[in-house]
Amino acid sequence: MMTKAFFSGFGGQGVLMMGISLATAAMNKGLHVTYLPAYGAEMRGGTANCTVAMADEEIASPVASAPDYLVVMNSPSLFSFQNKVTAGGTIFINSSIVEARPIRQDVKTICIPCADIAHELGNTRTANVVMMGAFIRESNIVSPDIYLKTLETIMGSRKKSLAEINRKAFTAGYDHAGA
Repeated sequence: MMTKAFFSGFGGQGVLMMGISLATAAMNKGLHVTYLPAYGAEMRGGTANCTVAMADEEIASPVASAPDYLVVMNSPSLFSFQNKVTAGGTIFINSSIVEARPIRQDVKTICIPCADIAHELGNTRTANVVMMGAFIRESNIVSPDIYLKTLETIMGSRKKSLAEINRKAFTAGYDHAGA
């Protein structure tokens, strides 16, 4: 069975990191994975999005024309991509920034105040990790342990100091999704 996820937001929000960390965690679980990033020329503030497809068999195309999951970190992403989600899919919204809600009634909506939670933790740059905690809890694609180990590996030895704050951010998002 194939599962597709689409992540979107502004450059600098960690959108591509969300996708690559999920793709790598899914590979570490033993799934076949494709990862397709797309971003503007700007380093921060432009648009950024990526598609991750995961399956227990080979994947023919990296394009997720009808993703099961949509993660939006800003308002333009919600307006641009909500209609691409498959009926019965789930849309995750960074409710710290996005006030609008999907116009569709055939999808589940999960609102996570990522930026607010990250601010409370003392590091606003972890909003993407907060969102991934909620995403992992809801999607159950990989276990929290696999995801966190993968994230630590991706961050590398240079950023070991971030391991603890990322763990706190992930746990906060995971717990918030279960509340």
